[in-house]
Amino acid sequence: MHLQVLENFPPWTLYLLAGLMGAVLGSFAGVCIWRMPRDESVVWPPSHCPACGRRLSWWENIPLVSYAILRARCRTCRAWISPRYPIVELAMVLLSLFAWWHFQEPLRYLVYLCLFILPMLIVTGIDLYHCIIPDSITIPGIAAGFIVKLLLDGGEPACLWRAVDSLAGIVVGGGALYLVALAYEKIRRQEGLGGGDVKLIAMIGAFFGWKAALLALFIASFLGSFVGLIVVIALRKDLKYAIPFGPFLATAGVVYLFFGDRLIAWYARFF
Repeated sequence: MHLQVLENFPPWTLYLLAGLMGAVLGSFAGVCIWRMPRDESVVWPPSHCPACGRRLSWWENIPLVSYAILRARCRTCRAWISPRYPIVELAMVLLSLFAWWHFQEPLRYLVYLCLFILPMLIVTGIDLYHCIIPDSITIPGIAAGFIVKLLLDGGEPACLWRAVDSLAGIVVGGGALYLVALAYEKIRRQEGLGGGDVKLIAMIGAFFGWKAALLALFIASFLGSFVGLIVVIALRKDLKYAIPFGPFLATAGVVYLFFGDRLIAWYARFF
């Protein structure tokens, strides 16, 4: 959808709005990363200091700015504020700006930013800190992906084929990773991948189809192996050292969102 009214705005104002949108969503993502693993509501109670419980004032909730003003400490109890908050907020700002640059169209920008990029960032934060991927993100995400693929994706000639591609993405992506996890468990006699990873790749497949699911698995495996080897060497761990796979899947999903068609076209040239 192209809104004629946007043509009346200077381009920099649209990027400013995209940056502000990213900052707000990044602040929300930080709340989700902290509260969801603890089974707390992400909307109530309002933002408060985790150490002393004091409710934060409005000016203490300004993304990025408040962290700098407060010098990373609660103004009441002086407890340290985790750098996770500004990192997540900044990441979401950059992703939002890039998403607007990529789509240049309000509906697609908002849908993919809110329903795909934001959940991928939340999953990354939660899995890094807690090694879990909440079903409350992936299962609704699979349903959302199917609807988005059906209604927004213009790459297929008919809704029926888009629906088939989405369902195939769910089955192929989730099924392939499930078989890998099952084989690993049988061979090594220990769990290598969790059910959250399977549902996450199924969510990516629901949004983009079976080709995307396979490509995302390849990209995530490559990134995971590369980063994992660096971590093992840097921390002097053995090869059994556990590294969460969810952040690599989430990264691969976002990479596909922006560059998937080009990557598939490049890969197809070899065949």
